[in-house]
Amino acid sequence: MKAKQTLVVAGISLTIVLVSLWYSQHNGLLPVDASTEAVQIDKLFNAMIAIATGLFILVQGALIYSLFAFRKKEGDESDAEPIEGNVLLEIVWTAIPAVIVLWLAIYSQEVYSSVNEGGFIGNHMAHGGHGNGTAIAASMDDESSEMDHSLMVADASSTKGDTSIPAAVEESPLKVKVTGLQYAWIFNYPETGVVSGELHLPVNRSVELDIEANDVIHAFWVPEFRLKQDAIPGQTTHLSFTPSRLGDYPVICAELCGAYHGGMKTRTIVHSTDEYQAWEQSQIVAAKENPTAIATLPKAMDDHDRLMEHAHHHHMPDSLASTPQLSPQNS
Repeated sequence: MKAKQTLVVAGISLTIVLVSLWYSQHNGLLPVDASTEAVQIDKLFNAMIAIATGLFILVQGALIYSLFAFRKKEGDESDAEPIEGNVLLEIVWTAIPAVIVLWLAIYSQEVYSSVNEGGFIGNHMAHGGHGNGTAIAASMDDESSEMDHSLMVADASSTKGDTSIPAAVEESPLKVKVTGLQYAWIFNYPETGVVSGELHLPVNRSVELDIEANDVIHAFWVPEFRLKQDAIPGQTTHLSFTPSRLGDYPVICAELCGAYHGGMKTRTIVHSTDEYQAWEQSQIVAAKENPTAIATLPKAMDDHDRLMEHAHHHHMPDSLASTPQLSPQNS
């Protein structure tokens, strides 16, 4: 009898494990992964889904089993058999969640460290914001970029025609300055002077973002990259990643930043290397032909400015849109 019960328990346990593992790989809860960092983050997410699914099935199965196995029998008016606490059982169901939580904490820290290894977050001591350290890191980055460029030029003849070397290894990181303001994103490419309202990136080349805010706190978020970073007024935050999939992906503000927060969206376009270079050259040529068309960062708008802009977009009568604001003394 005990052998049969053992086989039943083993079969149920194996079924729960297999169902949990299958669902963790086919849950469809995440968008497509479009960066090298997304792969590791997705593995962590799938591990959490597998554990959560297994626990859900186990708990719900125990409830359903108890509903039928221990229900009151017809004609039985006696009290249920008294059951006192089971110390071993209480230790087990306390220890197992503790081990799971500890394992997830260690795994999460490993993924975090791996994703940020060698990136801005690691170099700047997880956004410590120390001015001297930032200045030293910046000067070191500039020197290393010049050295990388020199090495690329020197090795051009030896690597020409060799397609086995990934672009991310051959090229230095692409640096982009990101500015968030109510309610738009502005992307400035310091190497070329290009300014754009969309983030254009080459595939398989590492990217380093310097993120700032003009007015209130915003948050730069591209779900397909699995990365999110706050944009804070008066402070520069950093984000490093490598786009790995061609496509068009939304850039979303993930921090409530005002009345039109929901409309603060743009897009990231990941190009092939040739397409990105063509886009870059077209922007440079356009800026030279018409310098006044280069985007500039607008000043932060007050309530009256927003009303005027709203009136312009919705054809509000000028008389209403231009109604003077009441000062505290007049109100």
